[in-house]
Amino acid sequence: MNPKGQDLEPEAQEFHPLPSRSSANTGSSNPSHSIAKVETREEVEHTQHHQQEQRISEEDEENPNSNAHRVTSSSHSQTVRHTTSKTTEDAESRNDGGVRRVTSSQTIRHTRACLGLRPAAPINEEEQIAERQGLWWSRVRVALREPFSEFFGVVTMMVLGNASVAQVLLSAGRKDAPGGEGYGTYQSINWGWGVGVMLGLYVAGDSGAYLNPAITFSNCLFRQLPWRRFPSYVVAQLLGAFVGSGIVYANYINAIDQYEGKGIRTVPPNEKATATIFCTFPQPFVTKASQFFSEFIASAILVLVVFALRDPGNNGIEKDGKWFPLMMMFLIFALGTGWGWNTGYAINPARDLGPRILATFLGYGSEMWTAGEYYFWIPIVAPFCGCVFGGLLYDVFIYTGASPINTPWLGLKHIFRPGYGWSVARERYRKGIEEGLV
Repeated sequence: MNPKGQDLEPEAQEFHPLPSRSSANTGSSNPSHSIAKVETREEVEHTQHHQQEQRISEEDEENPNSNAHRVTSSSHSQTVRHTTSKTTEDAESRNDGGVRRVTSSQTIRHTRACLGLRPAAPINEEEQIAERQGLWWSRVRVALREPFSEFFGVVTMMVLGNASVAQVLLSAGRKDAPGGEGYGTYQSINWGWGVGVMLGLYVAGDSGAYLNPAITFSNCLFRQLPWRRFPSYVVAQLLGAFVGSGIVYANYINAIDQYEGKGIRTVPPNEKATATIFCTFPQPFVTKASQFFSEFIASAILVLVVFALRDPGNNGIEKDGKWFPLMMMFLIFALGTGWGWNTGYAINPARDLGPRILATFLGYGSEMWTAGEYYFWIPIVAPFCGCVFGGLLYDVFIYTGASPINTPWLGLKHIFRPGYGWSVARERYRKGIEEGLV
C-alpha cells in the first residue's frame, strides 16, 4: 500500500503473487521463490547440465574437435531452460494444492473494470490474502469488495434502525418497562437510525455510495463516481435492506404475534399496524403534494450537507474523514426530529423499497403497495429528485471543484451538444484508466 494513501502509477499496478514467508525472511523479492518446491527437480537437472557444459568447455581447450558435443549440450540446455520456464509459468497459475486457478488476476481486473470499480486499488491493498490468493473466495472478495461493503453497511443500518422502531412500537404502554410506558420513545427511533447510519458508514467505508441509491446517483452525476458502479451499488443496497429487515422480523416475530395477534399482519391506517416497522407510511391528513415535498426537502438537505462535509475547499471535515460518519449520525437525528412526522423520513429508496418487498411476502400482502393511496412510489422517486436538487444547489453556489456545473453552460452543453458530451466522457474515461479508477 502506498504509505501516503495515494494511487500507484499505472505501471506500478501489476498484480503478482507475493513471496512466501520463507523467501521474505531471507530478503528475497523474487516471486518464483514461492514455488521452489515445484521447480526442484528441473533445477537439479539444469545444474547437472550446466556442470556438464563446464566439463565440455575444459575438454574443448584440450581437443578443438569437440564442437559436436558443444552443439548437443547447448541444445539440451536450451530445452531444459524452456522446460523450467514453462514449469514456472504453470506453477504460477496453480495454487498450493496443485489445482489450476479458475480466475486469474487479469479476470479480477476485468470484472472490476466492468463494474466501474477501481481495478488495481484493492489488489494492491489486499496484502493479507497473499498466502491464500489461490482460493476461489479470496478472488471473489477482491473483485467485489466495495459492493460487499455496501451490502453489510446497509444491513447494519437496517438492523439498528428498524429494530429501534420495532422495540418502541411493540412495547408501547407496557407497565413492566422502566417508567411504565414502554421501552423507548420517538427519539429512541431517531437515535437508532442515526447510530445505524454512522456504524453502517464505518462498515462500508468511503465508497462514495453512503448506503443510499439517491446519494450514489448524486455522486455519479456531480462527483465523477463512475456510472458503471451505480447498478452494483444499488443491487447491494437493496439486498442489504432486504436482509437487514428480515433479521429484525426474525427477532421480533413473537412480539408481533403478541401485539397484533397470531398470524395477523396489517398496514396503516389500522391502529395496530406493524408494517410501519419495516417501511414508511404517511399520516392520513397529508396530501400527495405535501408527502412529496416532505421527502424532497429532507433529501435535498441530506445531500447538501454531505457535499459540504466532503468538500476539501469548504470548512467541512475532509481533512479528517473519520469524523464524517459521526456528523452523519447527527444529521439523520436532526432530520428525524424535524421531518419525521408527515412521512417517516425515508430519504433513502433502498431503506424503504427493500423492506416493502420483504413484507409483501411475510403476510402483509399487496396492501404494502396500495396503502396511503399508492404512497410507495414517493419514498422511491422523491429522494432521487431531492438529492439531485441539493447537489445542484451546492455546486451552483458553493462548490469550486470538478463538477458538470463548473463547465460551459452549467453542464447543459453536454445535453444540447451530444458530440461534446461524448468527447468529455471519453476524456474522463481515459484519465480514469491512467489513474487506475476504471
